[in-house]
Amino acid sequence: MQNKKNRFYQTAVVSAAVLALGSLAGCGGKDSDSSGSGDENTITITNVSYDPTRELYEEYNQIFAEYYKEKTGKEVEVVQSHGGSGSQARSVIEGNDADVVTLALAHDITAIENAGLIENGWLEEFDHNSSPYTSTIVLLVRKGNEKDIQDWDDLVKDGIDIIAPDPKSSGAADWGFLAMWDYAQKQFNGDEEKMKEFVGKIYSNVLVMDSGARGSTTTFVENKQGDVLVAWENEALLSMAEYPDEYEMITPSTSILAEPSVAIVDENADKNNTQDVAKEYLSYLYTADAQRIFGENYYRPSDEKVLKEFKDTFDLSVSLCTIDDFGGWDQAYEDFFADDAIFDEIYSN
Repeated sequence: MQNKKNRFYQTAVVSAAVLALGSLAGCGGKDSDSSGSGDENTITITNVSYDPTRELYEEYNQIFAEYYKEKTGKEVEVVQSHGGSGSQARSVIEGNDADVVTLALAHDITAIENAGLIENGWLEEFDHNSSPYTSTIVLLVRKGNEKDIQDWDDLVKDGIDIIAPDPKSSGAADWGFLAMWDYAQKQFNGDEEKMKEFVGKIYSNVLVMDSGARGSTTTFVENKQGDVLVAWENEALLSMAEYPDEYEMITPSTSILAEPSVAIVDENADKNNTQDVAKEYLSYLYTADAQRIFGENYYRPSDEKVLKEFKDTFDLSVSLCTIDDFGGWDQAYEDFFADDAIFDEIYSN
């Protein structure tokens, strides 16, 4: 992958510019013939995604547009929107005209479904629980690892400054919290008070809590704050690729299988006459070409054959719990992230 120095800043500007242009292009709304474009052979769709997928979808959108043009003779323009996954879900509920959402966790899409914008059964509409790739949560430290951080229990030590996103707005933060909780459960044999104390100590060491994963990466990598970043695996690998002599990735002894989800926002797609292209857009994520783009951007392809092509990139032996270990996302959200649930209790203390 080419070195794109300072891309954390550059892509935010590019994505904002693309979004602004898309908004201008659709000023009068997306009409039934052109789907938001003045050219009847051009279709415009909006993909509302979470923070770190900016570069991924910039690449994917290009190959999808080529595929769709060859198949149908029509041009496709994809407007990108990025932010913390929970915040992005709320923006769709509040009126962001997304045709598709590609968010960090299923619960955020379920929230949009519960608002009446997505039809029931979206989780089974595409393969692998509508998750075209997976990831996990790791620790990123500065070269030399002076604080000797090796696992989750090192994060409770005095003098450790942690950078991590906010579970109230970031999907990565939710996955990270659950990975910590699973580790604590194993360490303390399910003693919930000791588990709360352990995870509470980690959060008491958080120096900066950004609203999204990319913001946390910028705080740690660009602004040089903190000793350790609780990060998406793809963000950690990207940081090391861009700054090969400055960072090291620590894979904890246990983590979590993160399954970012995708769905068509049916209410908007029906209104915008983009239902067919939206389905093509998400279905094409599962092709070998798209899966390789995931791997090249440090996401784990859901296609096992393609994943094996990246066996030197990912630690495929790490022990990973799953969301099923927490009763599924609805149960996990109620237990940990709803107002006055375990995270609020821990953080307020």
